[in-house]
Amino acid sequence: MTVDNKEIIIAMFDNPTSHDLISRLPLELTFEDYHGIEKVSYLEGHDPLITDGSESGFDPSAGDVTLYAPWGNIAIFYNDFGYSDGLIPLGHIDSGIEALSEISGEFTVTLELMKDLLQPH
Repeated sequence: MTVDNKEIIIAMFDNPTSHDLISRLPLELTFEDYHGIEKVSYLEGHDPLITDGSESGFDPSAGDVTLYAPWGNIAIFYNDFGYSDGLIPLGHIDSGIEALSEISGEFTVTLELMKDLLQPH
């Protein structure tokens, strides 16, 4: 992921929802802050990500990249949060999370695949 010419490395998990997102790359998405906990973006103009076969709830920590299935938005947590039904883990930020927490207001990111390496989850 690239934001403001800063690279953020996300290790994607090996689940059907992550695979669906990866198949759509590259993507340009607009994110905004949500309650000082996460940055969220809606996949406007795109079909919803598939959720069958993926976890249906998750307890995110700072750095986790998720899909909130009920609203269809991607959420990147920069602070810890509690378990939420409908939250599907997509990946985790390996480096560069500080670039996200420093941004206020709306911002645009580019998501692109660096290499095809998925982490089991």
